[in-house]
Order: sequence, then C-alpha cells, then structure tokens
Amino acid sequence: MRELKGPVFWLAAAVAVLASLFHLWTGGFGFFEPREQRSIHLLLLLPLAYILYPATENSPKDRPSIVDWVLSALAVLPSLYSYSCANGGRYCSSIINLRFETVDPVSPVELVLGVIAIVLVIEALRRAVTPVLAGLVATGILYLFVTEYMPGILHFRDIPATQIVETMYLFNSNGIYGSITGISATMVAMFIIFGAFIEGSGVGMLFHNLGMKVAGRQAGGPAKVEVVSSAMFGTISGSSVANVFATGSFTIPAMIKLGYRRQFAAGVEAASSVGGQIMPPVMGAGAFIMAEITNIPYQTIALAAIAGSLLYFFMILVSVHFEARRLRLTGCDPDEIPTWSYVLRDVHLLVPVFVMIGAMAVGYSPSFAAFWGIIAVWPSSWLRTHTRLYPTDVLRMLANGGRNMVVVSLACAGAGIFVACLTVTGMVISFSTIVTGLAGNNLYIAGILIAITVLILGMGVPTTAAYIIGAAIGAPILQQFGVPVLAAHMFVFYFSILADATPPVSVASYAAASIARCSPMAAGVVAFRLAIAGFVVGFSYLHSSALLLQDSWSEIIGEFIANAAGLTLLAAGFFGFFRAPLPMVVRLPLIPLGVMATLFDPISVWWRVAIVLAVGVALYVLQKDAASREDSVLADEASARTEARIAREGTPT
Repeated sequence: MRELKGPVFWLAAAVAVLASLFHLWTGGFGFFEPREQRSIHLLLLLPLAYILYPATENSPKDRPSIVDWVLSALAVLPSLYSYSCANGGRYCSSIINLRFETVDPVSPVELVLGVIAIVLVIEALRRAVTPVLAGLVATGILYLFVTEYMPGILHFRDIPATQIVETMYLFNSNGIYGSITGISATMVAMFIIFGAFIEGSGVGMLFHNLGMKVAGRQAGGPAKVEVVSSAMFGTISGSSVANVFATGSFTIPAMIKLGYRRQFAAGVEAASSVGGQIMPPVMGAGAFIMAEITNIPYQTIALAAIAGSLLYFFMILVSVHFEARRLRLTGCDPDEIPTWSYVLRDVHLLVPVFVMIGAMAVGYSPSFAAFWGIIAVWPSSWLRTHTRLYPTDVLRMLANGGRNMVVVSLACAGAGIFVACLTVTGMVISFSTIVTGLAGNNLYIAGILIAITVLILGMGVPTTAAYIIGAAIGAPILQQFGVPVLAAHMFVFYFSILADATPPVSVASYAAASIARCSPMAAGVVAFRLAIAGFVVGFSYLHSSALLLQDSWSEIIGEFIANAAGLTLLAAGFFGFFRAPLPMVVRLPLIPLGVMATLFDPISVWWRVAIVLAVGVALYVLQKDAASREDSVLADEASARTEARIAREGTPT
C-alpha cells in the first residue's frame, strides 16, 4: 500500500471515511435495495484501490500516477451506471432489476461498461489482493471464450461475448454485483469496520497483557502468550497476516530471546494467527459468507465452531509446552508479568464485543449487532482516562475501516466472477464427476481430494475468496456423500484458512518470518506441524457432528476427549517430548495412534478414548524417572539464574 502524502492523502482518507460511514449508516438504519447497495459499495472502493495500491514496484509510492488517476476515474463509471439504472433512469438502456437475464439484449453502453468493470476488477485484484487470484479470475474468463474448443469434460457450447459480459456485469445473482459482493457490502463490511474500531481502541495490548498474566510464568511463557493473544485478537481482525503483524511484533522477539529457534517462533505466530479466523465470535469474513450460502444463522455457525477452535489452540499450546520442556526453557521474567489490577484496568475495552455478542444472542442480525458494537466503542473508551478516544481517533478508525474493506470487497468481486465462470460452464458438475469417479464410495478419499483442491486454490489467495470457490465446487460433493450442510461447509472453511499455514505459499509464515528474520519455508514447515489440529478436526467433521455440538452430550464429550488426547499424542510425536525426551522409536508410532484416536470411525468413540488414554497413562508412568531428572535439571538452572540476577541487581532488602 502506498504511503500517500499531501492532498492525495486527505482525498483517499475522505473516500475511506465516506465508505465506512455509508456502510455504518445502512447497517444501522437499513440497507439499500441489493443492486444499489452493491453498486455504491464498489463505487467507493474500486476507485480507491487504484489510489492506494501501485501498479509495480517502480511506481510512485507517495502518490498515484497519471494512469492510476485515469483508471480510478474509469472505475467509477460501471458502478455509477449500475446504481443509477438498478430501477431505471433517464439515461439508462434498461432497468437492471427488471431485465430478463440472457433474454433481453445488452446495449453497447452496457457492453463497454461491463468490459471496463471486468478488466478493472482483475487489475485491482493483481495490485491490492494477489496476482494469484487475479490470474485465476482471468483464466476463468479466458476459459469462457475457448470452452467450445476444449476436449472431453472441459468442453462446453460456444458462449457469446455479450453473454459473458452480461453474466459478469448485469446479473444480480452472479458476477461482480452478485450475491457474494452483496455479503461483502453488508455483513462483512460492518465487521471490518468493527475490527478497525476495536483495534484502534487498544484492545490488542489488553489481549497481550492478559496472555502474559495467564501464561507468562509457565514454561515457554512468551510462546503461550502469543497463542492466547492471537486467539483473542485474530477473531476480531479476521486476517492472519494482520494478526501476525499486530501481535508478532511483541511476541516473536520475546520467544527468540527466551531461547526458541527463530523458525519455531515464526511458526507459532503464523499458526496461531491463522487459527484466529476459526475462533468465535467473529471468525473473519468467511463465516458470514457461509451463513449466506447455507442459510444457516451466523449464531449457529459461531456456536458450532467453538469445540474445533478450542482443539486447534489446545494442540498449539501443548506443542509449545513440549518444545519448551525439550529445550529446558522457563517462563517470562517475573518483572515482566503484569499484575491483575494492571490487566483489568483496560477490561472496559471489551464492552463493545459483549454488546455485539449480546445483540446477536437476543436475535438481532449480525450487521445490526456489529453496528451497536461500533457505536459502543467511543463511550466505553471514556470509562478510563488513558483510553479515551477523541474525534480525530474516530476519523482515523473510520479511514482504517474503509481502507481495510478494499481488499475484501475486491476478493469477493473476483470470487463472484470465478464462481460465475464455473456455473455458466457446468464445471461444478464436471469436478463432481471427477472426484466421485476417483473416490468411488470412500468419503475420506473424496475429502482428501477436496482438501488438496482447496489448499491449492487458497495458496496466496485471501481466505474469503478461497472459501467461496471451495464451497462452490467442494461442499456439494461432500453433501452427495451424506455429509450435513454445516459440516461440509465447515470442512471447506477450515482448509481455505489452513492454506495460509501450508507450505510452499504460506503467507502468514512469510509475514512472521519477516519479523523473526528466518527462512519463510522453515517457518512454514513449523506452522504446518502446529496447525495439523485443523486438518484433523476438519476431517473429524466428515464422520461426526459431535464436534459441531450437534449430537448427544455423550458423543460430544467423547469426541472432544478423543480428539484432545489424540492431538496430544500427535504433538508428542512431532516434537519428541512428553514428560521427558522421546526416542524416535517411540515418536513414530505416536503419530498414527494420534490420528486413529481422532478419525478411526469404525469403533465407538469411548473405545477410542479408552485406548488413547491407556497409551498416555503408560507413557506417563514409563517416563517417571526421566521426568524427575528433567525437573531436577530445570530446578538447578532456575536457581542459577536467580543467583545470577541477585548478584547483578544486589540482594533485595
């Protein structure tokens, strides 16, 4: 993103503030008609992308070029026409909302504006989001033009250019102004603004201090602080990379200072930040899109995600603990641990979060709940002198919210184009035929194929776009195998998120590695091992609804215990420690045993619990003597550090 200066900075800030105010107003007092809401949404944000993001590395970093100004001006035209002609106007070729799609002709003006819209969205994706998604969307458009020449399952009838433009520009269900952009223009926009306000209020430091108080004294304290703070902050920010930079700047240096390897510190940060998107109550933009696609209330989705998210962070905490004990690391220095009074002095900053959750709990829509959460930020900040927000702070948060909306809105518009390409050509059915042909009647093979597809689609692509595309091609196949709708979509949602922690294109690991100054690939490998719980939980959804809290309490408790115990064995196998260091001959069997405990469906869940707990108890007893020696060494090292500190600082009086 450019570092704008002078009048251009104020112009971009004004547009961003206007975008936030528009969405805040409609979220609180009623949305416009869908076509109008989506058109104004992109009318404000698409031109802003060309002002904020340079075309190349050699482009000016403090101001837009002449070409950028021209493209920004052109970006206004398609959305302006779409808004003006949604319900008819003086200069309109048609009333868009009353068109018979694929029947009514496309006027020359609409054809030109449609081409401009498609090209500008793809170029904005390349600049602001990722070239990967831009290339994917461009490939989808190109496929529409050549599909009649493709062989076999890729073949489809000739599609006229006018129909392609009509689908992408004038359709209300698909394309640039389709239902996916509609979600971005309503619920998602509101929660992006909410996240900007919460972050601007200083709640990130509250989460860090709370994590320090809860986990700082334990073995490997800074790493556990990172896990706790990322779990709390990530659910608000909804972006793994943003979470890395928000919390990693504190925790990664602290982990390295304590004695963790640089790649391990970066991997912990990356895996924890990725997991923030599966932690209720917010869960990033993807969860709201899931609610719209599945017609399942967002509150139900957030409730169903609780058990899986707890298991995800449980394994990261266990892994961090095992690594700390293996390296004989202690906790943070006692002087660095804040007091409860210091931590709780900022607890009022969580009032907006509770307002939002309370509003959803009593039945208000997520958008309206987010509206009141945003409104609550300013008065709650005045409960303490040091956290007070002034009008300039509110304007800054509105501007940040508008800028943050640019990437998500473009990702949704691009995903809308790509999904339209899949729908028009019947590629969803073709992909289903391929997967079912390869998998036969085996649900797990189908799940593996879909997981690999979603991971590949999600490499370098925002979670929102990866989930939308994955849900279009993968979720229907899982439902054909009898998987419930929520479980199928949660499976796809998990893997679209985990792509950010999966090498070789692990964007969260790249961000964390830049702070830790280590190899991004090495950090990605560590993040992948730490995030393995997400893969396990995702596949658990396929054979049981218990982890979605949609089964009997006996099954829910049994599945949770079986998964927690199995993930503990996986962590021990991966990191070579339980109560004491583990030899390789013991580590290797623990990995398949841990997987069996979580995924082996043919036997009763309580039999799985009994087997894995028996193994854990046996391992615990067998390592008793070795653990005593480890504890003795740790005690001696702690005593030596205390004596050194006393010698350095003097004997306390």
